[in-house]
Amino acid sequence: MAEPSRPARLWYQSFVHPVEQTPYIERLQALLDAAAAPGIRFEVHGLDPPDHLFHPLTEFRCAAQTIRNALDAERAGYDAFVIGHFQEPGLLEIRGAVDIPVVGLGETTLLAALSMGRQLGLVTIDPVFIDWHERQVRAHGLDQRVTGVRAIHVDLPGFMRAFTDDTSYARVRADFVEQVRPLVAAGAEVIIPAGGLPMLLFARERPFIIDGALVLNGIAVVAKAAEMALALRRLTGSVVSRRGTYAKASAACVEEYLARRW
Repeated sequence: MAEPSRPARLWYQSFVHPVEQTPYIERLQALLDAAAAPGIRFEVHGLDPPDHLFHPLTEFRCAAQTIRNALDAERAGYDAFVIGHFQEPGLLEIRGAVDIPVVGLGETTLLAALSMGRQLGLVTIDPVFIDWHERQVRAHGLDQRVTGVRAIHVDLPGFMRAFTDDTSYARVRADFVEQVRPLVAAGAEVIIPAGGLPMLLFARERPFIIDGALVLNGIAVVAKAAEMALALRRLTGSVVSRRGTYAKASAACVEEYLARRW
């Protein structure tokens, strides 16, 4: 009798601290458990220190950690790697360094939203990220489909309070709605909370509609995209082109990277 195949293990890389942001980590794992198909297991991992200073330099530091984690995940036998951070720093480098499927929260949510509405609007967690997301949209070739990027202003402790306190949740929600309305007035049909924190926070509202526009839960989207990537790999043998953008790094290149403590 043939032995049953093992469950597929997917490394979900969050950019929050695994202990300090426990309310987020626990809720994220629960959402992924509920979303996962039979035979799929998402395992949430955090960063220490987390992405908490909201600056490109911090994003760069987190990217270096995430690249190392992706290489470790592949060597540990994980079947796919999810960058669960909308800014997805390190996405290009990781896809070029590992052979397991790599799915980014920002890219995947943007592409899925295009099938749900003609024009998109983004609301990020802090004004410092507006320029980052505008460049991210252009890098994915989607600038003609994005009406605009706006921002609420909530720090990590503020989000943690909103997960457990109704008054704090209502305050963050009201700020979010205030930023969404000008985007909808300008033509946005789908709204993307540009970050895992607001995506998970608003996941309780199903569906979440503001002035007729759908607010998309990208965490659910990226979970299903990761599962699809695994299925496509089984059916076709690959999910990435090695010509050009995602050319495979040599073994020497990878070992040189791992030899440094970033």
